[in-house]
Amino acid sequence: MKQVGDEYFDSAEFRNLLNAYETSVNAGEPVFMDADELTDIADYYQYTEHLDEAEKAISLAMSLAPGAVAPLTYRIHEVLYQGDTQKAWQLLDQIIETSEPDYIYDRAEILIAEGKVDEAEAYLNEQLASISEDERQDFIMDVANIFHDYNQPGKAMDWMTKGEAENTPFYKELMGRTLFEMGKYKECQSIFNELVDVDPFSTRYWTALASAQYMNEEYSASVQSSEYAIAIEPNDPNAMLAKANGLMKLENYEEALKFYDRYFDVVPDDCMALTQKSYCLLNLERPEEALECLKMAEELAPSDSPDFCAILQEEAFILIDQGRVDEAIEQLDRTDELDCDHIEIAIIKGHAYLSAQRFQEAQACFIKAMTDSDDKDHTMLHIIVSVYDNKFADEAYRLFINFFNNVDENFKDGYAYMALCCQTMKKYEEYLSYLKKACERNPKECKQVLGFLFPQDLAPEEYYNYTINKIKQQQ
Repeated sequence: MKQVGDEYFDSAEFRNLLNAYETSVNAGEPVFMDADELTDIADYYQYTEHLDEAEKAISLAMSLAPGAVAPLTYRIHEVLYQGDTQKAWQLLDQIIETSEPDYIYDRAEILIAEGKVDEAEAYLNEQLASISEDERQDFIMDVANIFHDYNQPGKAMDWMTKGEAENTPFYKELMGRTLFEMGKYKECQSIFNELVDVDPFSTRYWTALASAQYMNEEYSASVQSSEYAIAIEPNDPNAMLAKANGLMKLENYEEALKFYDRYFDVVPDDCMALTQKSYCLLNLERPEEALECLKMAEELAPSDSPDFCAILQEEAFILIDQGRVDEAIEQLDRTDELDCDHIEIAIIKGHAYLSAQRFQEAQACFIKAMTDSDDKDHTMLHIIVSVYDNKFADEAYRLFINFFNNVDENFKDGYAYMALCCQTMKKYEEYLSYLKKACERNPKECKQVLGFLFPQDLAPEEYYNYTINKIKQQQ
């Protein structure tokens, strides 16, 4: 039995239990184990994706102890995964041991799955009041873990603060993952750095660290962390995806493709990874292959998900670049009844028509976007950028001048685009003026828009000074 990355499943205690079970099953002999042990075995088989073996183990547990909490909890998790809360309530009613913590957790999970998050929390708080002092910390951590698993990081953090801070791997990992989900990537990164120092052979920790570094835009460090994870477990899909994503951000598209393809060998149905792969192909000037990737992603993504809208938009941009404007509009029209940013869609449609110099249709789309928008400054900015991207630099420049004369003096966006427009038009003094503002007001946008003009490792805050020094050296 090889290590699987779970502390209990990798322990000698569980290995002995599993060995005893498999020896009995393979010999056709009766299995002398209780329901809890059989449920642990079923959990292991499910964790390692041996689903037939998992079903045999849990069915045996259910037959030996029909009202036991452990096997019924397993079944409840199965039906919740399938979205069947009605069946989950029926299974909960079969549990005999209603004072057990697992019963409490099951009831709360069903409520959360039904969208009754506050009701679940109120119920758990009531139960906490009756938990003995020596069990309180375990209960709090279990509840925090449940909220984390159900994508409720704020409530997970609230529960963790109800208890005591622990210097344990479980506590630190849960804290790190919760911070990640809350967007606190620096704090998350710090915790996983501590964890890999303690356990440098944990693929899970290295991959989590790589993800935090990626979100902190530390792409080289992210790739390095993912390489440590791959060195420990060469076929770990999360590590391969982390490395592919990092390489993509470093613009090493050929190498990124290799790791996306290795990832797809293990996880073939990840629509967002297919979208990322399409981006690499597009940057390698392989648009037809990129479009094929997006078509595959489109088939996999649920039609009511934000991912589906994003995929259609990416397809539209490729079609626009190929001059296939009507096809692009058809794709964008498919978003009409979907829950997405319809202002953005209208701008993209205008961009498509503008690319074909179909000015009246483009204008109608842009007017609709402005009319419907609650944030007219940013909507107008996106329209001007579209005008520039379609190579109408003179018109974009005129619109930019009018735009910056009318926005609030604290408005921080768009200056990098204006700088690029001025550079295109050889208005170098204005270029320097807007570059300076871009560096000061929005370094992130500055990097995104103007980064191709500067050394990759140069901080965007330094772009203006770098340019001034370069001019002085050339004089």
